[in-house]
Amino acid sequence: MIKVTIIGTGNVSFHLKKAFLSIPEVHLIDVVPGRSDFMNILSKNDSDVFIIAVSDDAITKVARHFRDSDKLVAHTSGSVSINDLPSNIRKGIFYPLQTFSKEREVDFKTIPICVEAKDSKDLNLLKTLAQSISEKVYEISSEQRKALHLAAVFVNNFTNHLYQIGNEICQDNALSFDLLRPLILETASKIEALEPNGAQTGPAKRNDTNTIIRQLELLQNKNQKEIYKILTQSIQNTYGEKL
Repeated sequence: MIKVTIIGTGNVSFHLKKAFLSIPEVHLIDVVPGRSDFMNILSKNDSDVFIIAVSDDAITKVARHFRDSDKLVAHTSGSVSINDLPSNIRKGIFYPLQTFSKEREVDFKTIPICVEAKDSKDLNLLKTLAQSISEKVYEISSEQRKALHLAAVFVNNFTNHLYQIGNEICQDNALSFDLLRPLILETASKIEALEPNGAQTGPAKRNDTNTIIRQLELLQNKNQKEIYKILTQSIQNTYGEKL
């Protein structure tokens, strides 16, 4: 049995707690309620792994509290290097690649978990822990993880922002965003069978200049217009055309 303590109260901590509580092989010692009061718990805690699930800016500050400890400490960030943790601690990475919201259930079995550690025994421990909740466990370096997180920002965070822009356009024209949901689902579903390059459609891909001009004229919001231009140009550059 692996004993785990999670430090943090955000979305990642919330879902990791639920995942570990459902696994007999993992004993969840404590979910620390904040970033400043966990030292009292640490002094009487015999966890095998401490998982730091706080904001990126707070990870190093929290990890410093383990400098006199022999515990394995792993954080869940996609963009913070393992080398950013103090050099004199047992350290690792336990990065679940998914977007988490407390209001949404997730199936951890399908979520890739990326692990890294300086010591081979610590790496095996993190792999075993990850495999207890996920069927997709990968050993990747900090540099690879940073690139993966950057790619995730494009396909998730930026894409969701485009949903918001689409929602604003619908609202401005007395339309329901529900009209777009089947399209969104089909666009995501196509990636199961096609590479993104082969799934691209639309006026920019077709170099449909008249449609592009008309749509730019429809956009009154300067920010939306600039985003439209940039994305259209990027698509046309990808497929050998110019805006």
